[in-house]
Amino acid sequence: MPKQVLPQAIVTGAGSGIGRAIARRLAHEGFAAIVVDRAAAPADETVRQIRAEGHEARAEILDITDATATQRLVDSAPNLRVLVNNAGIFDVKKFNELTADDFRRMYEVNLIAMFTLCQQAARVLPEGGRIINLASRAAFGARNYAHYAASKAGVAGLTKALALELAAKQITVNAIAPGVIMTDMLLERPDGVAELAAEQPTGKLGKPEHIAHAAAFFASPFAEYVTGQVLIVDGGRSVGGTAAF
Repeated sequence: MPKQVLPQAIVTGAGSGIGRAIARRLAHEGFAAIVVDRAAAPADETVRQIRAEGHEARAEILDITDATATQRLVDSAPNLRVLVNNAGIFDVKKFNELTADDFRRMYEVNLIAMFTLCQQAARVLPEGGRIINLASRAAFGARNYAHYAASKAGVAGLTKALALELAAKQITVNAIAPGVIMTDMLLERPDGVAELAAEQPTGKLGKPEHIAHAAAFFASPFAEYVTGQVLIVDGGRSVGGTAAF
């Protein structure tokens, strides 16, 4: 019998954390995961984990700000059905210390690269294709992350605009806005993990798997009538106020 051709899902920034969890979950849901990262070793580890679970995956090493490289990526996925834009950068800097270059770099990676890959993928995604963007609850306001918060607010706006423009092709575009999730990026923050957990209504921090569950929903047939939405996954923190990230 010929080998089954699986629908493909591109997940950027999938070498660790949220991206790795999403790639593993989508592979479990029947997608051939295309694991995209800047570094080979973490991407290869994600692929190893997926294959060890009996699923299909391959790694693609590239910089998402390189439009030529991302076009090659899309061209290499003839059965593409889902694009997950997870890759991004983050740093801590007070507003008065920010420079225009800080803003440009944050937008270049977190928003412009995402726009470019959305555009490239939208040209080949079939009817029923899915685009899932990673925003952040920080978009609603955060101290010492003005450039990051602004870039993620841009992700939310881009998601809604694309949802309208791609609706005629039955391509849904949604975003997930994580709150505080236990990832390597979190550990780079100066705040104590225990203090952060205490600020959450649930009394605990999120796990990458919590975001992966949301991504799996948006990629599933159950979400075919859901588009242009930003799903906040933050343990209820946004209900209690948005004064801090």
